[in-house]
Amino acid sequence: MKKFMGKNFLLQTETAQELYHEHASKMPIIDYHCHLVPQMVADDYQFKSITEIWLGGDHYKWRAMRSNGVEERFCTGKDTSDWEKFEKWAETVPYTLRNPLYHWTHLELKTAFGIDKILNPKTAREIYDECNDKLASPEYSARGMMRRYHVEVVCTTDDPIDSLEYHIKTRESGFEIKMLPTWRPDKVMAVEIPSDFRAYVEKLSEISEVDISDFDDMITALRKRHDYFADQGCKLSDHGIEEFYAEEYTDGEIKAIFNKIYGGSELTKEEVLKFKSAMLIILGEMDWEKGWTQQFHYGAIRNNNSRMFKLLGPDTGFDSIGEFMTAKAMSKFLDRLNSKGRLAKTILYNLNPCANEMIATMIGNFQDGSIPGKIQFGSGWWFLDQKDGMEKQLNALSLLGLLSRFVGMLTDSRSFLSYPRHEYFRRTLCNLLGRDVESGEIPASEMDRVCQMVKDISYFNAKNFFQF
Repeated sequence: MKKFMGKNFLLQTETAQELYHEHASKMPIIDYHCHLVPQMVADDYQFKSITEIWLGGDHYKWRAMRSNGVEERFCTGKDTSDWEKFEKWAETVPYTLRNPLYHWTHLELKTAFGIDKILNPKTAREIYDECNDKLASPEYSARGMMRRYHVEVVCTTDDPIDSLEYHIKTRESGFEIKMLPTWRPDKVMAVEIPSDFRAYVEKLSEISEVDISDFDDMITALRKRHDYFADQGCKLSDHGIEEFYAEEYTDGEIKAIFNKIYGGSELTKEEVLKFKSAMLIILGEMDWEKGWTQQFHYGAIRNNNSRMFKLLGPDTGFDSIGEFMTAKAMSKFLDRLNSKGRLAKTILYNLNPCANEMIATMIGNFQDGSIPGKIQFGSGWWFLDQKDGMEKQLNALSLLGLLSRFVGMLTDSRSFLSYPRHEYFRRTLCNLLGRDVESGEIPASEMDRVCQMVKDISYFNAKNFFQF
């Protein structure tokens, strides 16, 4: 019987062990998509407790706790102590066996704090105290955590109206790890509620110093902010969309739709889809002009629990995988940009695993030989960033594309303790490749190529693709 989370955790063959320990584990981390709070990096934030860094904002853990019968006040409550929340999490952990949370929990305890103990109600207090003692020391600050995991670059997720002041402060401080912004223009496409859209456009007008009275003015303001993001080192955009939009429209229609929504009138469903379709194209062209990479995270049904949404707001653990027939619209969108010669480097992330093979074949339609892997099948995202989800994504990409050109893993996380997800991914990758070598499906004579492939997927592909 193997030791739980021992040195060769997830590595089932000698070749897998060699690939991981001699190659993958030595690579720095490029976390090209995350949701870290930039101010915490700029201020080198010192965490008050393991509860704050571990449970604050972690909707994965909140979902598990709720499923285990834990009251909401121990998840998101304001009047519940850090110890009480941690204690309830410790009571839940034994019930998460076979859920990725069990692995992530113990991998984070081990790699961040050097704690090999299993978290349960009996060990909760000693683990809580030991973590808090270490968190009080300078090397466990926000920047200290990034250094601990050998992070080289992080790309945060930022609205076009963000000042990026904390990115500037971090850079000017001389911090050796790059923190770059990512352009996330979702709110400029959110036209379902007229008052919210107008309020956002007014903020865009203020920060861009562009008077906005029509659609062209709004695009001028967005371009000005896009230029500003580029000046601050931005190299990627990101879009969180339910599905892809590729309706037929005319410029006149889009200008009229803007006037209607900006004037306070609700749009028809057809008008909403046309406006979103136009904005995706315009934003995609902006990214192409800058040489950026555009990312699309699609397929989530968000805020399903309306009662809890009213109480807690978004991103609190009430989202799920959606079912959307979006292949034709995705193809049409990519083809529109490609036909104009304006298709930027692109990463597609699906949330429903039933789309794995579709995405893996879709990316092959728009590779143009200009750079390796110009169109990417993104890593397992959100509900899929666990062993089974990673393996399915890796296998689909391997079978229908070029795994060797894959830009690898990211955390997609708000937590400074999520970097072990890169280790989890690298172990999974090495296990798959090691198995194939030992079964004779990959020739042993090609081990040098396999070793380089592991290093490329872990680090070099992302470094070269994004030009960090």
